[in-house]
Formats: sequence, C-alpha cells, structure tokens
Amino acid sequence: MPELPEVETVANGVHERVHGRRIQHVTLGTKPEPLKSPAALIEETLTGARIDRVHRVGKTIVFDLLQEEKPAQFTVHLGMTGRLLVSKAEVEVPPHTHAILALDDEREIRFVDPRRFGRLAVIAPETTYAGTGREPLTIDLEDFIALFKGRKTPIKAALLNQSLLHGVGNIYADESLFRAGIRPKRQAGRLTRAELARLHTALKDVLKHAIQLGGSSVSDYVDADGVRGFFQLEHKVYMRTGQPCLVCKTPIKKITVGGRSTHFCTVCQK
Repeated sequence: MPELPEVETVANGVHERVHGRRIQHVTLGTKPEPLKSPAALIEETLTGARIDRVHRVGKTIVFDLLQEEKPAQFTVHLGMTGRLLVSKAEVEVPPHTHAILALDDEREIRFVDPRRFGRLAVIAPETTYAGTGREPLTIDLEDFIALFKGRKTPIKAALLNQSLLHGVGNIYADESLFRAGIRPKRQAGRLTRAELARLHTALKDVLKHAIQLGGSSVSDYVDADGVRGFFQLEHKVYMRTGQPCLVCKTPIKKITVGGRSTHFCTVCQK
C-alpha cells in the first residue's frame, strides 16, 4: 500500500499538472467498490468545479474544489494498487480505470485500481477532511513523545496506528526504527525520552528523503506520470531479510509484529 511519501509524491505531481483547471465531466466505472459516496453525488460535485489545490492528508489525496465559488473536497485513497494518472485524452485508457475526470485542456485525471481497494468520496461542504491522527512531518517532539506515553504495544505497532500518526506504514516504520537504533518489539511506553527523540528525528528524515526520491516502488506504485520511485534503493532493512546489515554486516532478521512483516538488525537495534 502506498505510504506517506508515495501519496505525497502523487498529490504534488497531480497538483503541479492540474491546479486551476476545470473539470468538464466525470465518467465513473461500473464497479461499486471504489465509491464511498454515491456516483451521482461525485458527478454532481466534480462536474464544472475548478481544482484549487491537490494535497495529501495522511494516506489520502485531497482535491480542494471550487464549484460556483463554493468550496468542496474530493478524496482519493489509493488502497493497495491504486494509481492516479494525468494523461492526454487521446492516450489509451488503461484496464481497471474506475474514474476519469475530463479537464478543460483536453487532458484527463484517471483513477486506475486493479484490486479495487482504493476509495473515492466527496466530503460534506460544512466539513474539512483532516484524517485520523497527527501529521508526522510537522508534529513537534513533545507531542510526539506524548503519543506513546503509557502504551504497552510494540513501538512498531504504535507507529502504524493511524489514529496516532497518519501516513506511516510498514516501509517507513522499519526504516525509521533502524536509523533510530530501536528494536521494533520494544514497548512504546517504555522508550526513553532520548530514544523517542532519535525516532522523531529519524522518522522525519526518512519521510522527507523518500519524498525527494519519489517514494518507494516495491509493488505497483508509480507517480502521476506513471514513473516509479527510487527510495527502495535506499532501504536499509525493509525486504532485506538475510542480507547483511549495511552497518555491521549481521544478517537482517524478519519477524511479525502486530500482524505485519517487520525487518530489523539484531545488533544495531537495541
């Protein structure tokens, strides 16, 4: 599933290409799974609206729209295999395309999702989509430490808890814990202030570096132009089971934490 850096990359790419454009008409597929709002409501909200901004909240892409100068929001969750592509209208439409937003400049925004775990929705006009947890790129150290106070869950599981920090997934939890030197099964509430401070810095550094490299393409992820990311070339532990640690040469170990595959170094992480 695309995580924060991948979703940020897609949202930024789509914004650069389409902000200020008007949506002339909307075509939705016949599969009901991607639609969290009624098809008629999505079509009514989007048709004729101007795209003011495209941005990320957690793992969700949010379109800020102006429809007759009234604000509205359209949200896209990529799920496991979702892609949000900006294409010229004459380019062949890929299989498994569930939504096409035709723009006023003969281009289209296409939502493609073979496994149909992605979700499309419109947000009620009187509300603003805010996600479920704190933003890991902007949370300060004191608030970050407070998130884990008294928690008995493993720190890896706590990092994946979207009600605490939204947007962090398996890849960046593993990579951040390695860089902070913390074992993933350590109880979150027993980490010292110094350890949490290292994790706070490591998490932000990893996420920002991954965004710079366009995210990690370890499965289906591509950006708004269909281009793969490069951060997978920077992975220190994720999916490197049995390979030597890049610091100490100890083979990377794989375990399960909270039902999720977890990769770490038994020497570098304490």
